[in-house]
Amino acid sequence: MDIKESIEKAVATIAQDKELQEQFKTDPVEAVQKLLGVELPVDVLEKIVAGVKAQLTAGQLAGAADALKKLF
Repeated sequence: MDIKESIEKAVATIAQDKELQEQFKTDPVEAVQKLLGVELPVDVLEKIVAGVKAQLTAGQLAGAADALKKLF
């Protein structure tokens, strides 16, 4: 399984699912494991979790920047 594809799938799904967002906040490795539905080594899961966190954070920053632009 390609890590980049796994990250993209996880980000898309987590962004749309409030329950999964909460699980990701409390136990990101378990949330990703559940989402992907396959057993992966912990080091691979940790790389996927790091990528998901980076993309979700980037998305939040972009949203905040757009909101600020609307103010000015």
